[in-house]
Amino acid sequence: LSQVLRQRGAQLLCYPSAFTESTGAAHWELLLRTRAVETQTYVFAAAQIGRHSAKRSSYGDAMIVDPWGTVVARCSRNTTEPALAVAEINLDYLDKVRREMPIFNHRRTDIFPEYAA
Repeated sequence: LSQVLRQRGAQLLCYPSAFTESTGAAHWELLLRTRAVETQTYVFAAAQIGRHSAKRSSYGDAMIVDPWGTVVARCSRNTTEPALAVAEINLDYLDKVRREMPIFNHRRTDIFPEYAA
């Protein structure tokens, strides 16, 4: 889905989550940074945090990632209070990343036609 959205011109992607503690700690940031790099978009990641019941607790770690994969803002994981991550979104920088590394020009649509424009 992220590839299709990028192909359609997306500059920003948003992913909400309720990752468990164990999977969130292992995969959440990794997946978000990867998604930002492979689509060359800013990624906004909202994340539930804290205990929901005796059997369910969410990892949290809401963040904003730039198109180079750098985490530019994140909410504290030391609280279960509502929080907000804020970052400057620089579309000139996004254009520069896409211009200097035009990964979407190298797609093999002859092999993967689902990525054709």
